[in-house]
Amino acid sequence: MARRDTLLTFEEIEYVSDIFVSLGIKKIRLTGGEPMLRRGIETLVESLGRLRESGRLKDLALTTNGFKIPEMAATLKSLGLDRVTISLDSLDRENFKDITGVDKLKEVFAAINAAKEAGLKPLKVNACVVRGRNDHELVDFARFASDMGISMRLIEFMPLDSGQEWSRDLVVSGKEMVKRISAEMPITLKEVSRGFGTAWNYTIDGSDSGEIGIIAPVTEMFCGACSRIRLTADGQIRTCLFSTVEHDLRGVLRSGASRDEVIEFVRDVTLTKEASHHINDETFEQPSRSMSFIGG
Repeated sequence: MARRDTLLTFEEIEYVSDIFVSLGIKKIRLTGGEPMLRRGIETLVESLGRLRESGRLKDLALTTNGFKIPEMAATLKSLGLDRVTISLDSLDRENFKDITGVDKLKEVFAAINAAKEAGLKPLKVNACVVRGRNDHELVDFARFASDMGISMRLIEFMPLDSGQEWSRDLVVSGKEMVKRISAEMPITLKEVSRGFGTAWNYTIDGSDSGEIGIIAPVTEMFCGACSRIRLTADGQIRTCLFSTVEHDLRGVLRSGASRDEVIEFVRDVTLTKEASHHINDETFEQPSRSMSFIGG
C-alpha cells in the first residue's frame, strides 16, 4: 500500500485534471483499486464536477466494487458524478466468494439497485470472464442484463492479475462469448464499428434497455483507436495499461514547476503513447503493477 504522502492530494488531482481538460480530455473516470475507500471521495467528485462548468468536461464516471454506493449514490450524483461502473464477476454467492475472497454478493446487488435509483446512468456492470472460473455464467450474465435493464460488459481476461497467473488458455475470446450467449439468447450487434470505444455492443432481443458489451483487448485489440491516459493515485502517468514505463507527474508538480511546464511535460509524455499493447508478441512483458494499482 502506498504511503499517504506519496498519494496525490485532492488539490493536486483537481489541478492536473483541469490541465488535462484544457488539453482536450472530455471524460474523467475515477478507478482504483477501490476509489470509494479514499477518504473524502465526495469532496473530490465535487471538485472535478466543477470542471463541467466550462463546458469542456463532458463525463465524470467512477468504477467501483459497490462499496458505500448504497449510502452515497444519491449524494455523489448531486455533486456531479454522471455514472458508475460496478464490478460483478459472478452471480452465484459461492463462486463470487471464491473469486473475490469476500462474501459480499448481496451488497453488490444493493449497490446496483442504488445506482439505478440515483440516476447514475448509463449503469454498466463489468465481469472479467476467466475460463473455468465464471465462463459457465455467460448466459446468466446476459439474462441479468435483460432483467435489470443494464449494460453487462464481459471482458476478456488480461495479463494484469495480481498473482500473475494469466495464461492464454484462460482467455475466453469475445467471439466465443457471443457464440455461447447467442446459442440460448438472441443478441444483435448494434453498430459495425466500436468507434473510439472499447466494446462491441449487442442488444438483447425482448429486452427494452438491457445490453451486452463485449470487450476483447486480447483477441480484437483496439489500440489504434485508444485515446486514454492514466494517472495513478501516486502521481504516475501511464500511457497504456500495459506500459512498463511510468512518468513521474507527482515529481514535476512538487518540484515547483509552473503550469506551462506541467503542460509541456504532459504533452511530451502523451506523444510517447504506445502503438500497441503487444500482448500477442512473444516478447510481451507483463507490467509489474496489477490492475488494482493501475486503474481500469
